[in-house]
Amino acid sequence: MLIYLVCSLLAYLFSRIEQYALSGFVLIVVAIYLYIKEYRYSKSLVNLRGIFSLAFVGGEGLAAMKLSYLAKPWSNITWIALFLAFGSFYIVFETLKRYKGNPYDKRERILEKSNENRLYACIIILAMVSVIAFNIEAIVLGFIPLFEKGVPHAYSYFHISGVHYFTVSCILVPSLSMIYLNEEEKINIIKLVFLCVANIIAMLIPILCVSRFQFMFAVLMAFVTLLILKRERIKPIYFIIVIVVIVPVYLLLSVARSHDVEYLNSIFEMKYSFPIFVSQPYIYIANNYDNLDILIKELPKHSLGIKGLFPVWALTGLKFVYPKIVDFPIFVNKTELTTVTLFYDAFYDFGIVGVGVFSAILGGVSYLFERWIRSTRHAAFYMIYAQGFVYLALSFFTTWFSNPTTWFYFIVTLIIFIICEQRNK
Repeated sequence: MLIYLVCSLLAYLFSRIEQYALSGFVLIVVAIYLYIKEYRYSKSLVNLRGIFSLAFVGGEGLAAMKLSYLAKPWSNITWIALFLAFGSFYIVFETLKRYKGNPYDKRERILEKSNENRLYACIIILAMVSVIAFNIEAIVLGFIPLFEKGVPHAYSYFHISGVHYFTVSCILVPSLSMIYLNEEEKINIIKLVFLCVANIIAMLIPILCVSRFQFMFAVLMAFVTLLILKRERIKPIYFIIVIVVIVPVYLLLSVARSHDVEYLNSIFEMKYSFPIFVSQPYIYIANNYDNLDILIKELPKHSLGIKGLFPVWALTGLKFVYPKIVDFPIFVNKTELTTVTLFYDAFYDFGIVGVGVFSAILGGVSYLFERWIRSTRHAAFYMIYAQGFVYLALSFFTTWFSNPTTWFYFIVTLIIFIICEQRNK
């Protein structure tokens, strides 16, 4: 933590004398250092504090380089908020580790196996529900985004409130399939065929929706679940397969969205002529921190928890009864770039205090997850852990925990957990 404090201060000072490259470089180096340190301590590539260090602090470093004309000098409050966002998480995790024990201690792992037949049924039913919901949306709305040409944001309009949650729930299928294949010792050919069909559906629906994120989320969830299941036998080929699957589909979906290079470059406003496969990932990470800075500079008053409770208003339908309860303006530097980091709503609600408290809660929950994942737990808990891992790995992107879809996924996973629970007697 002391090293992070010193490097954050150095990055701040470099930014104040407009040495932005050095400012960002210092933060990227400390992010890599923190991840390697946590990896050596946990003996696992999959650990929550390590990935949060790498993703959030590393993303801050990229943003601090200010390679786009959209990026402006951050306010002092923004620097404090970013420090608290990581610092509170790290301190709470470290405090619990010292007083409650090392969460990475190896314990006797006695997995409470799922009921394989029920788990298989859940996978097939989930795929079927997604197909039905997708068809309802396609019929009612009268189009499928993949086949709409010249409409850059067709995917944004492919949405029926309530129904779309079920459409995208298919992205849990690959991860559930990893657990099923790990637990089922013998699988007959008929089951294998239907399992393959379910996974094809899970990959196809995000493609038809032209949703790069949903496709990436499905692949990453399955990948992280596999890494947890094979914790002691991780092979480099796993990482290569993920890259080979994600990158081509991501590029094809970008083309399908009618986002040509000229259009994207006009939005990104990069200072240098980078290839689009460099500038696009950069802006999708870096600009989120600049949007947080815009919020901090321009927010007239805090929402006192109302904005952060959006999942409650959405999932209960209260947002339709009282529309003003969700009528909050978004503060961003460009209307096309609306992603905002994990802590945007925390500041929107309670300012600096909200960021610190929210980060501290995440640190505490992450500590508990690390303990539970290494102790006697139902294998389906891996799904919940994997979701948390992906959200922290993409902490630079958006406000995951004030997104109703996030909680819908958690609820579906919990229901499957309960259905498939089988205790040894």
